[in-house]
Amino acid sequence: METLLPQQDTDKQTTDFITHWLIKPNAIEQRLYQLNLAAAALKQSTLVVLPTGLGKTIVALIVIANRLHRMKGKVIILSPTKPLVEQHASFLKKFMTLPPDEIVVFTGSIPPTKRIALWKDARVVVSTPQVIENDLLSHRIDLSDVIHITFDEAHRSVGNYAYVYIAEKYQSQAKDPLVLGITASPGASSEKIEEVCRNLSTSNVQVRTDDDPDVKPYVHYRDLEWRHISVPVEIKGLKDSMQRVLDDRVKQLAKLDFIDPNRNYLNKRELLDLQSRLQSGLRSGPDQRVFKAISLVAEILKVSHAIEITETQGPEALAKYFERLEHEAGSKSGSKASRRLVGDVHMRQAMYALKELDVTHPKLEVVKDIVSAQLRNNPDSRVIIFTNYRDMSELVTRNLEGVDNVRPVRFVGQASKYKDTGLTQKQQVAILDQFRSGEYNALVATSVAEEGLDIPATDLVLFYEPVPSEIRSIQRKGRTGRSHAGKVVVLVAKGTKDEAYYWSSRRKEKTMNSKMRQLSDTRNVQPLGETLGIFGTGTPGTPGTLGTPGTVVPGIPEQSGLPEQPAEKAGQKQLLDYSGEKLQIYVDRREIRSGVARALESAGNDVILTTLEVGDYIVSDRVAIERKTDIDFLDSIIDKDRNIFGQLSDLARTYDRPVLIIEGDNLYAARQIHPNAIRGVLASIATDFGIPIISTRDAEDTAALIQVIAKREQVDEKRTPSLHGRKTAMTLSEQQEYIISSMSNIGPVAARKLLQHFGSVESVMRAGPDELMEVESIGPKTAQRIREVVGSVYKG
Repeated sequence: METLLPQQDTDKQTTDFITHWLIKPNAIEQRLYQLNLAAAALKQSTLVVLPTGLGKTIVALIVIANRLHRMKGKVIILSPTKPLVEQHASFLKKFMTLPPDEIVVFTGSIPPTKRIALWKDARVVVSTPQVIENDLLSHRIDLSDVIHITFDEAHRSVGNYAYVYIAEKYQSQAKDPLVLGITASPGASSEKIEEVCRNLSTSNVQVRTDDDPDVKPYVHYRDLEWRHISVPVEIKGLKDSMQRVLDDRVKQLAKLDFIDPNRNYLNKRELLDLQSRLQSGLRSGPDQRVFKAISLVAEILKVSHAIEITETQGPEALAKYFERLEHEAGSKSGSKASRRLVGDVHMRQAMYALKELDVTHPKLEVVKDIVSAQLRNNPDSRVIIFTNYRDMSELVTRNLEGVDNVRPVRFVGQASKYKDTGLTQKQQVAILDQFRSGEYNALVATSVAEEGLDIPATDLVLFYEPVPSEIRSIQRKGRTGRSHAGKVVVLVAKGTKDEAYYWSSRRKEKTMNSKMRQLSDTRNVQPLGETLGIFGTGTPGTPGTLGTPGTVVPGIPEQSGLPEQPAEKAGQKQLLDYSGEKLQIYVDRREIRSGVARALESAGNDVILTTLEVGDYIVSDRVAIERKTDIDFLDSIIDKDRNIFGQLSDLARTYDRPVLIIEGDNLYAARQIHPNAIRGVLASIATDFGIPIISTRDAEDTAALIQVIAKREQVDEKRTPSLHGRKTAMTLSEQQEYIISSMSNIGPVAARKLLQHFGSVESVMRAGPDELMEVESIGPKTAQRIREVVGSVYKG
């Protein structure tokens, strides 16, 4: 057993409290490290890294209170999930003297019109970033009067995440922007940390660890135990059959000369790198060796995952995985890799052996024992059990049901998968409230519960398995030891991937702490000692009290200077070169995650987010644009529920000048589809539908192209955007063609030929397969599909 942190005696004879006009008296304990961090964050935009449970939100509260007191305007707190948003809002209403109606919550469930009204009078807005992003793009709000933004879980400020766009808009719109990023775990690499700072425009980094002298008195004892568990021989036997499949596929790859013949194992990163190289190799043309190798890599990944589940999760989880694999193999859109695996004799042996197996993974019993003992000895405590997989969260919850003193509840994300329905945000908030109140005392959660949740009574956090990510490991551990001593138990299955993840996580955590120290040393501009003593505990209006009217706090200017602006991205500069006049572009709401809408808006266009029935971008009364990434396009070919021909038929019918944009350079490599099949679809779109196809490199390239088209239409041709093309009302013949072409695999040309041959929609529907095949271009498969649609019993 390992002790993570030393025991500290936190009992004090007297407690000093922070005094401020906007903070309730005798409510927030004064802690020197929090005051120092807040003072630094008030000087310039700052990234604060502080271990979980040590009051990052209080640092944000002090910064918010000071900005609101000294300046006119509003502040925003952004947090990734609705439960965290609700938690922050509740905290602020509890401890701030502002009227409760001036602290408002923004989530997607609040109608846009109501958000506009709330925004107008709010002093503090607590929101998910996606809602603020949507409102910015829709021009419902701007950030000109926002005097501060706190970015909670700031390590998310990378890539295409909404934080990045909001931070960029804040710097360009606000008169005096001040940013505070707060996180417990920014990442192990210098590049990741620098990216976070660059994207948030933070010019200062402040770091505290458990060992810092000003932090140590407030650190609670947290016991960390790594419990190693032997895997039963019966479960190892399941692995043996699958290992034969794995060895065979690796040998086949070696025979194709894609890997060293002396290699008998490839880790996941090596497999993904190989997969990427193989897919890139198809760009120059089809190669059967490469196609076979890609399929082999897919099989190896699937078998490796099955083995990992067997050893670290158990037979019950493996059974669920096999069920999904068989479902995938039996579906029309299923991959060849899944079909070959399901048909492999050794995989079938493993499946049969699994059905006969009467053994559970010992982890399940260990979880039951640990949780039961904790709640038996301390009935008022709370326990959180983390699992990497949803299947396991369900199995662990079921395993704990009926155990004395244990009231378990499952807590997962919103996405729904095969035979697994997610939780809505409303359900998530309700479950957390019930967990806090004690209605449930054991929360069985996936990664959705890792970030930020503050449940003071949580005495035990149990990892069903280690996680290789240092960020996730730190976040999980931080759910306990927040207000009093706590315990963390990590289960490790001996001789499995669990052990690799165990060492990886520990190494990365040490690396991250070292990197943060180095970065802090180079970026800290102001010695913290200069801020000591500026926060008092007296009454408002006395010297040394933060927020005293008419006084200037030493070391904190009246208004912070603008942080250094990040360099423009090449793609944004490219767009700005085209911006001669403000163009109006209608954008489908579902496109907001693509980055195209952001780029168009950043270039100065009037982007109007709405729900479009046809197309993704409307730039005039005659031009509508359908955008597909290369992967989306390929998936819409093989997935009957995402019928590309139906979408483009609607586009061509409704607008005179439809356009299809395919974004990305992996069209012939992203999926295992023969290049000639892809070319056939492209040819049909161009010739049968009369839709031009334009290829773009990425989202910014797509935005630049859309802007050029919009400029031609609106400036050169003097046309205005309209959500309805000239063909707003279909003629009778167009309606008849539409009905026939709406069936899968039937384009407008085939629909016209069928109607010309049979004379009416009714006659087409009554025709048998042989009669249908008399029509040019209608083969057996298409005829059978028509009869299946027309004659099958509805099962909705």
